[in-house]
Amino acid sequence: MSPLRIIPTGDGSHSLLNEELQETYHSVHGAIRESAHVFIDHGLKHFVNQFPEKKDVRILEIGFGTGLNVLLTLQQSRTISFTIRMESWEKFPLPPGIIAGLNHGDQLDQAEAWKQIHEAPWGFETNLSSTFSIFKRKGDVVSDTITGVFDVIYYDAFAPSKQPELWSREVLSKVIAQLNPGGVWVSYCARGQVKRDLASIGLKVETLPGPPGKKEMTRAIRAV
Repeated sequence: MSPLRIIPTGDGSHSLLNEELQETYHSVHGAIRESAHVFIDHGLKHFVNQFPEKKDVRILEIGFGTGLNVLLTLQQSRTISFTIRMESWEKFPLPPGIIAGLNHGDQLDQAEAWKQIHEAPWGFETNLSSTFSIFKRKGDVVSDTITGVFDVIYYDAFAPSKQPELWSREVLSKVIAQLNPGGVWVSYCARGQVKRDLASIGLKVETLPGPPGKKEMTRAIRAV
């Protein structure tokens, strides 16, 4: 029996509860609301506002999960004049039956885009529009090699108490080594040790207001 159970959240969108870890994939106060606040508003949009001349923005996501962040980023790409190339890592892709039960595409009126994201093959770059491509990479960021350089990193792993290996200073350093000068690392997590580790790696760390139900979140900037 799968340990995953679809649950409703405060904004009407679904999330998943991993009953083995007792951890949800998104905030119970609103899955879409949380992802848009953390990753789009304080990640992608912040970077674009700082570098409006950029014509090709590259995003690395650690934790593809349900694909919600990819969907929101694809939706955002339709309002811009530059291209977005996104690479999203996931060690344990969700089974199709779980994906089929989620309502993210319907909630955002993006049912066709939702379908395209999940039909895109793992291990290949797929163009979903003239301004957006996705590379879904099945892999373990702890042990596998990350190649390429990125402007924005969505760090969306499970909480440090559930996946401590992904929040170690060693792994954070490995990921941030791929971040361009001026690049943005962003996460829902506001744990003090994580922020101290980010600062020790050389990033400027900002503690920002969190989404509904969460007091704080973290954004870190690599010096230009």
